[in-house]
Formats: sequence, structure tokens, C-alpha cells
Amino acid sequence: MKTIALEEHFITPMYQEKVTANDYRNAYVESRGRQIGHDIYEQYVDIDAKRLAYMDAAGVDVQVLSLGSPGAQGFAAPIAIPMARDANDRMHAAVQKHPTRFTAFAALPTASTAAAVSEFDRAVTQLGFKGAMIHSHTQGEFLDDKKYWPIFERAAAHDLPIYLHPALPHPALLNSYFAGYEELSRAAWGFMLDASCHFLRLVFSGLFDEYPKLKIILGHLGEGLPFAMHRLHDHTYMAAQRRGLKKSPLEYFRDNLVVTTSGNWYPPAFDCTLAAIGEDNILFAVDWPFEPNKVAVEFLGKLNISETVRAKIAHGNAERLLKMAP
Repeated sequence: MKTIALEEHFITPMYQEKVTANDYRNAYVESRGRQIGHDIYEQYVDIDAKRLAYMDAAGVDVQVLSLGSPGAQGFAAPIAIPMARDANDRMHAAVQKHPTRFTAFAALPTASTAAAVSEFDRAVTQLGFKGAMIHSHTQGEFLDDKKYWPIFERAAAHDLPIYLHPALPHPALLNSYFAGYEELSRAAWGFMLDASCHFLRLVFSGLFDEYPKLKIILGHLGEGLPFAMHRLHDHTYMAAQRRGLKKSPLEYFRDNLVVTTSGNWYPPAFDCTLAAIGEDNILFAVDWPFEPNKVAVEFLGKLNISETVRAKIAHGNAERLLKMAP
């Protein structure tokens, strides 16, 4: 069965120069690589033969490439603009070299909304990209601030999604809830809090009333929201009415949210997600190179679902959402 993986990262020389890594992150990446069986940094920089070999060994047919976190969101415009453009050019070169194996999400320099809109248009119209990936807040500023909404307007105009990827939580959260417990602040828990809270800010800001067909992708089976969405709805739908929102929180979850399987290999969590948001709103992803391709493909193959649903998740939903040829 064809598989299209949507959360597959790489980094550039400029990223390596500008993104600092502390001792904990270095130790984590090294130990995580030993745990999952490949050199993470080696795979992080490669978007050619070595990456394809790992894909072939596991049965991943296509990767949607994206710049790794924090991407351009970690920087002010003088760095963010050339970082995003360089990353997009490098991804485009990889797609041109391997057109049946790679496509891409655009990196956007959100520190300058005008530059982000321009780069989004270039990536879609000139490079053939399938949407954009934004790594959460831009130096502490969240996307519900209306100065960022022209970016969503372009996504809606192109009828392509934005993948809202986690980043390190806001510094205020890091310095309170995670102070002294850095191992919880990233993929284990903090990333989920960051991305889920960010999506909820977008819902309650009225973004989806302005752009009702806009789709936001969240990874890791929805960053916990499918599990919590009914309780959250019950405690906020009247507040949503007071804000003047046109629909209930639950309706926005079902109309504007799609999720991927990236890095969440727990069948009960998948079953909850399937029941909560439906088979048309779940897409396959790995989270390479921080997760192993083989585990992801085996997880998809063992799920207790029909082959029709499995095909939707493996490739059909991605082909429809990203406008990819079957």
C-alpha cells in the first residue's frame, strides 16, 4: 500500500549555524538515536540517498519534507527570511531530483508577515509545494494575533493546509511548569501543550469564521485534543457564543482540524482519534528522523481498521488535502 508521510524534517547549514543546542538536547538526540537505531543528526541533514534508503527499507513511498523546529520561527526577520528561502530552495532541489519520492511544506519567515506571504506564494506557485509548516510561536508571539492572519488568507486562497508543528513552549511556561524538568518540556509533554494550546487560541480568536475552509494540521494524533475535545466543548461553548463565534468549538475541531499519526504509536490513542474526528481527517506521518520509519509503517499495518480506511490514512487523505496525484 502506498504511504505518504507528512511530518518529515531536515535541517540546513544555516539552521545548524543559528540554532544552538544545549547539553540536554545533545544528550537527548544522542540517546534517542541509540534507542531507535539510526544517527539522528546524519539523517537530519540528508535529503538524498541515505534518507531514501531508510524509506525504502521500511516501505515509505513519499515524504513531505519540512524544515525542523524551531525553523524560521525562532528568529527575527534578518535571519528568518534568508533561512526560510534557503530551506525552500534546498527542498525544491531535492524534489526536482526525486520527484516521485519527495514533496514539501514551505518554511515561512513569520517575523515579517509580508515576507512570509511572499514566500508562501513563491513556494506554492513556483516551487510546487503543498502547504506550509509553521513551528508554533514566533519568538513568543502566537498566530492568533491578527497581524499574522494574511498568512492564513494565503493558505485559504491556495486551498492548502498549514501544519502547526510544536516548538519549545513559551518561555513563561518553561520557567514555571518545566523549570528543573527539561526532559518533560519537549516531545514527552511540552510540545503537546504548546501545539494544542496554540490551536485553541486560533479557534477562539475567530480565525475559522474569517477563513471557514482553512485546514490546520496537528501531528501526534492531534496533540491530545481528540481525547479532550468533548469536555473542552462542554465547558466553553457558551464562552464561544459570548465571543461571537459562529460555530461551537466541537464544530471547528471537526471542520478545520486534521491530524497525523506522527510519533504516537498507541492503538487506544488512535481509536479515540478515529472516533472523535473521523477517518477522513487522519493522515500518516512518521516524524523522521526522531521516529523510525519501520515502527510507523508497522503501526499503520496492524491497526484494527478496514483496508479502505487504512488506504485513506496511508495516502488517500493526503492526496486529497495536498492536491497530489493518486
